[in-house]
This record gives sequence, structure tokens and C-alpha cells, in this order.
Amino acid sequence: MQDLQEIFVRIEENKKKLREINKAYREALSSVSEYTDVSDELKTFRERKKQIENTVKEQFSKEFIQMDDIKIDIESDQEMLTDITLNQYVKGQSVSVNDQYENEYEPVFTVKFKKVK
Repeated sequence: MQDLQEIFVRIEENKKKLREINKAYREALSSVSEYTDVSDELKTFRERKKQIENTVKEQFSKEFIQMDDIKIDIESDQEMLTDITLNQYVKGQSVSVNDQYENEYEPVFTVKFKKVK
């Protein structure tokens, strides 16, 4: 089994390489005049699209309030589902749920590292 630190360092190095390649690609794109012209035109279209969306949003203000409430409920229930799942898993109990079509779902755990201050 490989060392945890070695794998972490390799991931960081590959991320750095990826950033460098993306930077070179963006620089190459910015040097093409047609690309900059199309980008400016796209920006104008996005602004117009946003104006239209805002106009329609004003008409649907009640629905957007309801959507925000539903999103909060989903986040809260998702957190509760995660907590209950983790507690059952730690206790050694089997953990799975079924949807309306009787498809079975089992939890997937991931690990992320956060920079320590």
C-alpha cells in the first residue's frame, strides 16, 4: 500500500500541472481576435438573458420563495440523513434505502482534506 503522504503530494503536483496547462490554454485563446470578439458578444447575450430572467422572476416571486424554502428543507433533511446513516454505520448496522421504484441505495463515503490554519 502506498504512503498517504506520497499520494497527497502526487495529487497536489498534478493539480499544479493542470493549472499551468489551463493558464497556457487561456492565454492562447486570448491572443485569437475572433475568440475575444465572440466572447464579448457572448457577454452581451448573457447580460440580455439575465435581464429577461429577472423580468420573469418578478412575476414568479411567490414560487421563488417557495423554492428557497424547499431547498432549505432538502439541505436539512440531507444533513439529518447523513447523520443517521453515519451513526447506523458506526454501530455496525446495515444501511440502505429504497426509492419509489424499489431501487436500493447504499451510502458512499468520501474523504476530503482541508488545509489546517
